[in-house]
Order: sequence, then structure tokens, then C-alpha cells
Amino acid sequence: MKTVRRLLYREVVNAVALVTLGFVALFFFFDFVEELQSVNHIGAIGYRIPQALLYIGLMVPSHVYELMPITVLIGTIFVMARLAQSSEFTILRTSGLGPWRALRTLLSLGLVFVFFTFAVGDYLAPLADRTAQLLKARFQGQVSVGKTGAWLKEKQAYGSYAVNVGALASDASMKEVRIFEFDNQGHMVSMTQGQSATFGQHEDWLLSGVDRTEFTDAKAGRVERLLTDSFRWPTSVTAEMVAAAVLKPERMGTIDLFQYMQHLSSNNQSAQKYEIQFWKKVFYPLSCLVMVVLALPFAYFHFRSGGIATYVFGGVMAGISFVLLNNVLSDLGTLQGWQPWFTAALPGLIYSLLSLTAFTWLVLRR
Repeated sequence: MKTVRRLLYREVVNAVALVTLGFVALFFFFDFVEELQSVNHIGAIGYRIPQALLYIGLMVPSHVYELMPITVLIGTIFVMARLAQSSEFTILRTSGLGPWRALRTLLSLGLVFVFFTFAVGDYLAPLADRTAQLLKARFQGQVSVGKTGAWLKEKQAYGSYAVNVGALASDASMKEVRIFEFDNQGHMVSMTQGQSATFGQHEDWLLSGVDRTEFTDAKAGRVERLLTDSFRWPTSVTAEMVAAAVLKPERMGTIDLFQYMQHLSSNNQSAQKYEIQFWKKVFYPLSCLVMVVLALPFAYFHFRSGGIATYVFGGVMAGISFVLLNNVLSDLGTLQGWQPWFTAALPGLIYSLLSLTAFTWLVLRR
């Protein structure tokens, strides 16, 4: 059985790698065409083709993470159908490769794909995406976060704060920072504006070019204004939390998402969007297991000439439908207020049911 496992593992891994390479090359081309619109139009330094190619190259890990369940499905279907067409799988069956043993063999390989997908999505993709954004910011001057900027909230012992970050610079510092302080009764105590801010080493922010207004006596209308070069603001808002408010949540790591969820919950803010993304991060790699089970019945079809392209096309459609269902249910769960873990797990549960039904009907029954 070691020989059989090596044969299946080698064929499936090679097929999945080839399909992944093809899809990544296609996405690389599309990204490059889209990025050409920004070449020579960003900043005074210039955003040339080499920088655009580097930026697109740093986005490849994110594409690999997003494509892994689809490429695992297509690659495994191709191998199973080809083995069935050449009667190799029939020979393997007569040599003792029963349905359950074949299922266990593919599930073992699926676990390898699960760990690989998790490692890429949780470590490599967030780091590469953050590096790509900072690289582009070096030529653009800053990472824009929209007209209103990114808003954060923090609750402390003597009041609460609402923080607005206008943009992120290429050196990971913040631009156009505004901090609104409120007491426990909801009255504004002070407003601090800084041209820039950096993260300190002792849970604080260091603001530069500060214009601070303190409302010392609201009834009497007494206001004090202070202009200073620097100002230290103690806070537990970290760089990862600011990045979470600026960057896409699906590009964050699992631990960063969990910490940001805890921060939102502790400040009485809605964290459902990030909770769904957190559970999607947990369940998405497990989709590779579902895909290898869904591909196994294709080895039990009986055909000798042609037909592989049809089954591979069916695999492509199944993979695309999985991605579409995953995205649609995420938005639907946010609108309907579903449990985040259920919303994230539902696509995998549906396709698990389909794959087990196909395995039972085509493999065991027939």
C-alpha cells in the first residue's frame, strides 16, 4: 500500500501544483493589466512597471490561499478520472484498494493541503499583503482609507475615546490623527489633532504637530487650546488593530482577527463582520478535505475515450459555485444576523453532504 499511496500522492500533488500555477498566472496577468492604469500616475517618485510587478508578485500568496480548495478539487478530479480512463484505478481496486482505504488515503493527503492552506493564509499572505500595501504607499505617499478615514473606539477607566486615522504612511506611521475624548457621562472632554503619529513601545501613541483643545468648563464655555510639537497618548490600540480598520479583514491572520474582535466587543462595537471572517479563516482550509472526498467518486466512472475535459470542467464549475456560495452566505449572514460560526461553516457542511452522498451512491451502492 505504500507504493499505491506514493503513486496517488505524487499524481495528485503534481496535478494540484500545475492547476494552481495556471490559475495564479492567469490572476497575475489580470492584476498586471489592472495595475497598468496606475503606472506613471502615482506620486512624484514614479510607479513603474518593475514596481508594479513586485507589488503583484506580493499578492500571489493571497491568490494561492483563495484558490487552494478549487485547485485541489480540479487536480484531484483530473487524476481520478485519468486513472479510471486508463483502467489503472481498476487494477488498484483489484489489488486491494477498497473504497474506504481509498477514502482514507485521500483524506490523509487532504490534511496536508489543509495545513498548507492554513500556513499560507495565516502567515504568508497577511505578511505579503501588508508589505505590498507599504510598497505601494512608498510611491503613492500614503495608504488612503477613504474620505472619512478609519474610525476606532477605546474605552478606558475614566472615559472613552473615538479615534480617526486619515491615512497610513509607507513607514507604518499614521497621518492626520484625531482623538476625541469623552467622560463617563458622554460629554466631550478634549479633542487632539496630530499631523502624524507613531506607535510607542509602552502601549502609547506619540503624536507630532499637535493641536489640542480641552473643554475644561462646558457650562461656562471655557476652552483651552494647546499647540505642541509632541504629545503622548496612552492606549492599548495596537498597529494590528489600526491595520484591521484600514486593510481588508480577510487578509488578516487568525490571531490578529481574534484580538480585534475582542477589542470591538470590549468597546461595545459590532464585531460580527470580523467574527465571520475569523470563523472563515478557521473553516476555509478544511474545505480541502471536502474537495478530495468530492473528487473520489470520479475514479469509479466507467469510460475509456474522452470525457476527462467534461469532468474537469464540472470540477471547475463546482469550485466556482463553492466560492460564490461562501461569499454570498457571508454577506447574507451579516444581513440576517446569523451565528458567525454557522455562517462560515455552512458552505463546507453543504458540500460535505454532497460529497458524502456522491461517495455513498456512486462508490458503495454501485
